Amino acid sequence: MASDYFQSYSVVGLLAVVGVLFVAVAFGAGRLLRPVVPTPEKLMTYECGVDPVGEGWAHTQVRYYVYAFLYVIFAVDSIFLFPWATVFAAPGYGATTLVEMFIFLGFLAVGLLYAYRKGVLAWT
Repeated sequence: MASDYFQSYSVVGLLAVVGVLFVAVAFGAGRLLRPVVPTPEKLMTYECGVDPVGEGWAHTQVRYYVYAFLYVIFAVDSIFLFPWATVFAAPGYGATTLVEMFIFLGFLAVGLLYAYRKGVLAWT
């Protein structure tokens, strides 16, 4: 009984070792076979075919991250709404799941109201 148990894991372990060896051999062969001729042009930072000008540091507005964060919040909200709709249709779960979903939506509404009051949603 125990030998069958460990034998199934040994197959998985062997497959993992073969996968790691395959990747290592592929990277090693690529390193051995590629030509290495560094020139100043090859070592220069590539920027869409245009010679880079200035520093590599650029300022980014925080509001872009805030909008991305709000998008993620509402994407997660939609992910929770679809399973809720299927459970809501099941017998015996109607009132409980309805209350739970309104509590969840209430938390999201409070967060959105907070963001609106702080002026985060104003695009300037």
